[in-house]
Amino acid sequence: MKTSVLINATIYTGKEKIESGFIRFDKAILSIGEMTNFKEKEEDTIIDAAGKIIVPGFIDVHSHGGYSWDSMDGNSEEINQMVHKMQKEGVTSYFATTMTQSYENIENAIVAIRNAAKKNPVIQGIHLEGPFVSVVFKGAQPEKYIETPDAKVMRKWNDLSGGMIRLVTYAPETSDATAFEKYCVANNIVLSVGHSNATRAQLMDSKASHVTHLYNAQRGLHHREPGVTGHAFLAKLYSEMIVDGYHIVPDMVNVAYQILGPDHIELITDSMRAKGMPDGESELGGQKVFVEDKQARLADGTLAGSVLEFQDAFKNMMAFTGCGIADAVKMSSVNQAKEFGLTKKGTLEIGKDADMVLFNQDLDLEETISFGEWV
Repeated sequence: MKTSVLINATIYTGKEKIESGFIRFDKAILSIGEMTNFKEKEEDTIIDAAGKIIVPGFIDVHSHGGYSWDSMDGNSEEINQMVHKMQKEGVTSYFATTMTQSYENIENAIVAIRNAAKKNPVIQGIHLEGPFVSVVFKGAQPEKYIETPDAKVMRKWNDLSGGMIRLVTYAPETSDATAFEKYCVANNIVLSVGHSNATRAQLMDSKASHVTHLYNAQRGLHHREPGVTGHAFLAKLYSEMIVDGYHIVPDMVNVAYQILGPDHIELITDSMRAKGMPDGESELGGQKVFVEDKQARLADGTLAGSVLEFQDAFKNMMAFTGCGIADAVKMSSVNQAKEFGLTKKGTLEIGKDADMVLFNQDLDLEETISFGEWV
């Protein structure tokens, strides 16, 4: 069987930096190391990657859509096409994300995502964003479909998904969520506080271990009440960040980085169908969205998801905080794999899936490799 070998590259494995290294792979990584230890094999196809920077493939755990498609459309073939387009951003693992809608529409989306994942292993899970959120911080979640956390509904949906639900965004303060939380914890579903008006005391009583788009659509930091944002800082929760420069201004990105450090931040896109499309009118959750200057907003001006591409989030994080590539890799791949138990993902090591991104020296994305295949 032929194998590919990238040689003479700078490699960030997620654990270490190899200044001049090689990586041999088919669908999985077969060997990796310094060029001084490289020995060519008869079955190798050699690719000289001199001047290239190689990092683990990106993991986006919060993205609704892009390139004219949305997971809520409930079309498995379109979801597959959408995810293939996202691979060109460097995304090699993806949580298809739903939003607050009617139960029927959510269930249709869950079935479509499950069917898409049967053909497309890039889809590693489902993120339910709502409908169990707060009216106070609904953001772009349609208010008429908002419900209180319900364990029976969650059980039904998880069964419908074939156990693919990995993450659920909810507002724990809206009702007694004890049974809901107990079900999620028992079924390996990470509880994420988001679109929430919870106080720190309420969150300390909850089982939430993750924060949906830190700063956005949540009770903010206040000197008399830490809120959701303050709790994320104090409890060092895994915190998603939309680093497009609009959802969070660069200085506040840096504040979060200085407090949480690179081990507790997860870059996401929270992208919607307008990503990769021309400016103009689009749609999210049955609502009109207007896209201009890389911002997607409802008619009232509310930010509605993003049109952020993942490679730009990766570069922006370094530009806004001064962090290096190794830390950016933690926030784009390592942390997600660790939190969600994606044991074949997140780092470049022998036996893991051959998911990687190749940059030039200016950190312009040049190639994505997913399961050993060049995208």
